Amino acid sequence: MVKGIVVQFRRGRKTYTPRHFLIDVNAKNKEEASKLIGKEVTWVSPGKDKKHIKGKIAATHGNKGLVRAIFEKGLPGQAITTEVEVK
Repeated sequence: MVKGIVVQFRRGRKTYTPRHFLIDVNAKNKEEASKLIGKEVTWVSPGKDKKHIKGKIAATHGNKGLVRAIFEKGLPGQAITTEVEVK
């Protein structure tokens, strides 16, 4: 299991995609991050109910080891800078 941090929504200059998130998984480069494509990602809410939102790593993002994950439902804005689990 690998821990990652939610960095940001996947976004453009005028649009954003609510189900796509960029995740930092502490990979050093694009080749290391590409090994995680297809793995399951889970975000756990910090509240009392401990909701689990699942997603899947779809692709790498850039050359510095970030990956793009697509979740079943969009994560709340408070999820940015929180941890996710990559299985």
